[in-house]
Amino acid sequence: MAEKFLDKVKYFIGFDVFENEEQEDEDATPDRDDMVSMYRNKKNRVVNIHTKSQMRVIIYKPTVYEEIPSIVDDLKSRRPVVINLLSTDKDLAKKFFDFLNGAIYALDGNIQKVSNGIFILAPNNIDIEGNIKEELKNKGIFPWQK
Repeated sequence: MAEKFLDKVKYFIGFDVFENEEQEDEDATPDRDDMVSMYRNKKNRVVNIHTKSQMRVIIYKPTVYEEIPSIVDDLKSRRPVVINLLSTDKDLAKKFFDFLNGAIYALDGNIQKVSNGIFILAPNNIDIEGNIKEELKNKGIFPWQK
């Protein structure tokens, strides 16, 4: 009977209600497993693969070394680049090519020679298949190469 009296006093003072609120707060906080599943659900969003944006290929004809970092920036932005080194000094063209080849390697991209002094550089999201020079030759785009 003494316990019931103390329970009534606690209830009257508000201690009993406070203990129930603490229990509710503990129940309201999500468990670690719940938080992990909530995080996974946020990660697994459906992404529309049909985009209206078109792929852009950027063409460069660099003449100074300061232009090369902007080419690498385009590759880092996942845009394919065609580089024309025909009119560039041979020593400078070799430096450009070495720098770009290192960038392509670091970005896990692809590089392929189209013709003498012209190269296509593609980031890792774009595959270059086959020999472009042979395909262009077979299609008759360059009639002098038949």
